[in-house]
Order: sequence, then C-alpha cells, then structure tokens
Amino acid sequence: MRRSRTFEWEDPVISASAVAHHSGLGFLREILAERLPAPPIAAALGFTLDEAEHGRVVFVLVPGEEHYNPIGSVHGGVYATLLDSAAGCAVQSALPQGMAYTSIDLTLKFLRPITVDTGKVRAVGTVLNMGRRTALAQAELRDSDDRLLAHATSSCMLFPVPSR
Repeated sequence: MRRSRTFEWEDPVISASAVAHHSGLGFLREILAERLPAPPIAAALGFTLDEAEHGRVVFVLVPGEEHYNPIGSVHGGVYATLLDSAAGCAVQSALPQGMAYTSIDLTLKFLRPITVDTGKVRAVGTVLNMGRRTALAQAELRDSDDRLLAHATSSCMLFPVPSR
C-alpha cells in the first residue's frame, strides 16, 4: 500500500535575513509567533519550535511512518536533527543581536527506540556554558511520559553575523 506526504515551506532567505536584526531569543520568538517562517527542515520532518527562553528551547515532533528506517523505527537521523536543532537553538537563544552560531560537533546517545506508538516527543535543549567564541549545549529527547529517549551534547562556534 503506497503512502505519500506533501509539505510546503517558505523562502529560507526571509529568516536568514532577519537574524542580524534580533537578539537570538528575539529571533526565535519571531518564529514562534509566526512572524518569521520556520526553517524548511522543520517542514520536511514535521517538527515545530514549541518554547523558547534564554538558554532553553523545546521542539516537538509526532513521529510517523515517514520517519522510519528499514527496520521499523524512527531513523537515527531524525533523532540527530531534533537534538542538533534543540542544542543549537538553545545557544542561539542566549546570543545578543549581531551574533550567530554554527554547530562544531554533535555527540549523540540513543537510549530507546521511537515508533508511531511512542506519540509526541520533545527535544529540550539547554546551554551548559557560553564563552566568547564557543558554547556548549545539551539536548534531551523525551516522550510524553518524560522517559529519556536520547541525549546529545553539542559544541558551537560563535561569530558575528556576516553583513549581507
């Protein structure tokens, strides 16, 4: 039985152009308020930014078959995308206007499988340390019973927003 999924996204240049005009938290709050579009990867995988405060963000996803690997559970790349997004955006939420970040690395530990029966999952990212040039963040992927499904740490490089 064939299945299909259709999704749409907005021009990513809109959000990318707005980064320089907001603090990191202000930028994320603009996405939450839908005054700026979410990134295309969020539409492709079907996850959303649910919360943003200084040093902490939450993304949510309801897993579907479209997220599955060949053995019938959610692909590790989906875990990684959610955790990388949560850790990175936690760092972004702590940045002043004029600064940006990029991930340097992501270390991920898978603890439990996710299937459609798992239900909604939350990726909670928090900043562990903010330096002048680098930041360290962690992210936890949890189910609706608050069971830990996966854990990640990420180092991020901090730099001035390039002028466009």
